Parts: sequence; C-alpha cells; structure tokens
Amino acid sequence: MENQKKKGIFYYLFLLVLIMIVIYLYRVYQTKNYNQFNLMEYMPYVSTFTRDSKVKYSRNASYKIESNQFNDAMYVKKINVKENTPYKVTCKVKTKNVVTENSVSAAGAQICIADTVEKSKSIVGTNDWQELELLFNSKNRTSVDIGFRLGGFNDNCTGTVWFSDFKVESGISNTDTNWNVACFIFPNIDVVVNAKNENKNVKLSMSQTDIQDIKDDMERFKNSCRELSKDQMTVTYDCIVINDPVTSLSYDEKNGYFINPENIESAIVPYLEKEQYDHIFVAVRLGDEIHSSDIEINDWVGLGGMDYLGIGFSNIRLPNEENNYLYKYNTFINTFPEEVFIHEFLHTLERNMEEYGYDVPNLHDYEKYGYEDERLIGQREWYQDYMRKNIKDKNGNKIGLDSIIYQLKPTKPEDFEFSIELEELKEPANIFEEIKIMISRIATNVENIKLKKEENTIGNESVGI
Repeated sequence: MENQKKKGIFYYLFLLVLIMIVIYLYRVYQTKNYNQFNLMEYMPYVSTFTRDSKVKYSRNASYKIESNQFNDAMYVKKINVKENTPYKVTCKVKTKNVVTENSVSAAGAQICIADTVEKSKSIVGTNDWQELELLFNSKNRTSVDIGFRLGGFNDNCTGTVWFSDFKVESGISNTDTNWNVACFIFPNIDVVVNAKNENKNVKLSMSQTDIQDIKDDMERFKNSCRELSKDQMTVTYDCIVINDPVTSLSYDEKNGYFINPENIESAIVPYLEKEQYDHIFVAVRLGDEIHSSDIEINDWVGLGGMDYLGIGFSNIRLPNEENNYLYKYNTFINTFPEEVFIHEFLHTLERNMEEYGYDVPNLHDYEKYGYEDERLIGQREWYQDYMRKNIKDKNGNKIGLDSIIYQLKPTKPEDFEFSIELEELKEPANIFEEIKIMISRIATNVENIKLKKEENTIGNESVGI
C-alpha cells in the first residue's frame, strides 16, 4: 500500500513536471513562432525579432522588432494575388522611441511591399496602438511580399515596434476615367543648401502673378487632357496655396535639388486626408536672378515619375527669370504653357503602363518617331498621338498609351466598399492550428532539403559526364 502511494505521488509529480516543461517549451516556441513569416534585415543580426505575449493588442502575441542600432528590419510573408486587383493590408501597430537615421525620411514603422517603394504611411516616435493601412494594386503580379517593417527603402531606424492583427482584403477598382488632381503651390521657401561647398540660407518667394500663372495653367491642363486624349479621360482639380515655407529640399546627383514628398508631407497630409486625389503636382520657385547659382538644378523645369503612397507625384519649377514665358500664354511666344504639367503627368501614365505589363514608347523619344519640338506649341503633336495611341512605329503599327490606362488610377478606400477578406495573413485560432502549421512547415522544409539534395546529385552526375 505504501509503495503504491509513493508510485502515485511520483506519477503525479512526474506529470506536473512534464506539464511545466511542455508549457515552458510552448512559451519558448511562441516567442520564436513567426507563423511562416520570414525575417529580413539590411544589417544581419543587428535587430531582434520576437513574439511578445506581454505587449499585445489582442489575444495573439504581437510581432516585435527591436533595433538598438540603425537598421532596416521586417517580417515578410509572400501572398498570392490576382492581377489588376486592388488590395488593402491593415494591422495594429505600437511604437517606442522610433527614430530615423536621416532627418527627412520616409522610414519608420510601416507596411510595405518588399523590394519596392510601395508603402503605407510611416510612424515614428512613441505611440500607442493604432491602425496602419497599405493600399496597392497587384498590377501584373501574381504574388507580392508583404513586409511589416521598422526602417525604409532608403533609410534605417532605431527603436521598437509591435505589429498585431494582420488583415488583407481584395476590392473592386473604380474604372471611371476622371482623374482628380491636386496642385499644391508653395510660394515661399526658406532652406539651407550647399552652394559651392558652403552652407547657405536661401529665401525665395513667388509673386501673385506667378501664382495666377500656375492656376491658369491648371485650367489649361484640365482642358488639354480631355482634348489630347480625345475624351478618353477628364480632369477635375484643386489648386491649394500653402504659404508656410518649404524648409527642406532633397538632393541627388542626377537632378540636383528637388522636392520629395517627405519635404512637404506634414503640409499636404491634412488636404489628402479630406480629398482622394489621383495625382499630385507641387509648384515651387527654386531660384531667381540673384540666387540661381545657390540652388543647384540639373536642367529640369518639371520632375515626374515619383510616388507618394501610390499617388503619382510631380515637381513643377518656376524659371529663375521673372519675365520668362514658360508658364504664360502668349500668341507670339507660347500657346502651350501647360506643357510641363502634361509632360510630368504622362510620366506617371508611362510608368503605370509598364508596371501593368503594357508596352509603351519612351516619353522622351519623340524625335525617334519623327516629331519635333515646335515653336509656339512645343511637343503638343507628340503628346496628342501618345495619348491617342496614334504613333506609327517602323512597321506601321500604332503605338502609345492604351486606352485602358485612363481607368488604372491609384487604389482608394472606396475600392473596398464590398471587399473580401482573405486568409493569407490570418493568425492560427488555437494551439491545434499552430501545431498543424508547424508540422506543415517542417514537412515543407524536409521536402526542400530533399529537392536540394536531388539537384546536387544531378549536378554532380552532369559534371562526371
């Protein structure tokens, strides 16, 4: 009887220890269970990735990234998508002491598509839980790598971020052909630039005539888009004058100084939150007769092809000379003053065509197809045939912008009124689902190892032959 009692106590103690070991191992497993997310870092082994069961938004442990040194780090998962379909990815995010390496930066806690510039807004500093949202169109892709990131495409961060409650939805694109355009006019700049290896403060202002010229050209831009496209697209627009000065500029060797979205983000975001725009122009003076040599500009009056949260973004630069007729309508000098607006907008359509998988002639190749930069009207004839797909190639085929491009506008919240939630980023609902995923992942890894061995065997046999 005594022995049976001892055996019973020993059994229950053994069972208790076993349960405690299982619970411990499960907790250890939970801190490193990334549910098929891959871990990516620009600087390997600098950032720490863990599942945090203490700081979390809901039932599931959050996905934590901690970077004590500047780094670009993210959780990444490949998801399958249908071509030419709008998608929305959301999550909850909490940040602590997130700091970017560069003072003007698009980095921070964000959702992104890895190896692209497609991203959500970025969050820096210390913030409690909030929702983060990435809108994108799959274009000609069948899969994308969704990243939950502490860092950025061109910058790094320090700090801590927690991600939770991932969700992905597919929507339905609005195919109307009216483009809603914003033209932000910044009459004043107050910046420090490097002029001839010396930092120099430059202050510039537009005149009221300059501002009116830009407004007049936007009206002409609206009319020309309809006319040049032969009614395949229309434009509505807002001209928004922001008198607060631009206080920072971006720089690269190709273009010199220019305005990136990050230079003016805080000024334009309040307007973008109220209205959904399909394209953004930013008009600014970056020189005058006195300061023209202080701000290095490498031969551009317009700069297109940029992007802000999926929206085409273009610079419009006023010429240095006050009496220049570039943006003024005059029957003897210039009857196409909206040309720079048309040109930079077409760069966005050109890029969209390529990203959707369509062939399109290079916008700058007008001479290659027999067009000229004509007096009074510039390259108007080229833009007209470009927008109507009426350019003849060497074989006599008509090329240019396919009419479908006028329907392919940036993804908007309205595209998800009747959205469908997908399973791609869903967390396991219970321990049994977690075990099932773990077994599936082990099986996949074993299969990959077998395939690799077979490839190596075949390779060795080929070498022997």
